[in-house]
This record gives sequence, structure tokens and C-alpha cells, in this order.
Amino acid sequence: MVGVSPPYTGATGTAIRDIHGGGAPWVIADADIRLRASGRIDVEVEGLVIDPAFPNPAIAGKNPVPSQKVIVSCLSTDATGAATTVNVSSDTFAVDAAGNGEARLMVDLPHPCFAPVVFVASAGGAWFAVSGA
Repeated sequence: MVGVSPPYTGATGTAIRDIHGGGAPWVIADADIRLRASGRIDVEVEGLVIDPAFPNPAIAGKNPVPSQKVIVSCLSTDATGAATTVNVSSDTFAVDAAGNGEARLMVDLPHPCFAPVVFVASAGGAWFAVSGA
């Protein structure tokens, strides 16, 4: 996983699969994400925090968002057979101030679910880290 950075930060930043990044840059030390076809997702994040170089020392190097969720984004098809993007969210899980958290969650995956991308996000849906790097 990789943390969000400009130009993907904030509601006016570039969205990935219709999902906007958090309002500040984030970094992640390590992550283990396992998504199963059943929709079960095991997530473990370590060091998911605001970039330590961020100019606000009150939040730099810390996780100010203790309740986070997973969003799985799939390329799928709609009822007419047209290509579509479907984003599904899990319940929230706890992440401590050092950016460490783990959970076993469920998401309702569409069928089919091609090229899934996994985001760790705020309860409101702004992503902090994304799979693919």
C-alpha cells in the first residue's frame, strides 16, 4: 500500500475510482491486506499517519482518525452488461495514534469483481492508503 499524496489529496484532488484522498498527505510503514472472494477482508496497517513532513506539528507523524474503514473498488458490469465501477465499504475498525490497527471485516462484493483496489479510509470515505504499490 501507499499513502495519499498530492495531487490526490482533498476533495478537489484527483480521485481514484471516484474516491477522493484525505485532506493531508499520509504515509504507511507496512500493511497486510487479504481479500477473499467471499468478501472477507483481513487488514493490518502499521504506521499509517499524516506525513511527518506536514507543516502542522500537532498532527504530523500521527494518526488523528481513530475509526477507519476499508473500501474495495471493483470493475464490474451493470444489469445491461455495461462496464461500471462499484465501491463497497466495510464497517469501521480502530487504528491507534501511531497508525496501527487490524481487523477481520466483510464487504459485499459485486459479481463480477475485476481488478479490485483496496483503500484504507476515514469513516466518511476519504482514503489514506491504497493498494497497488
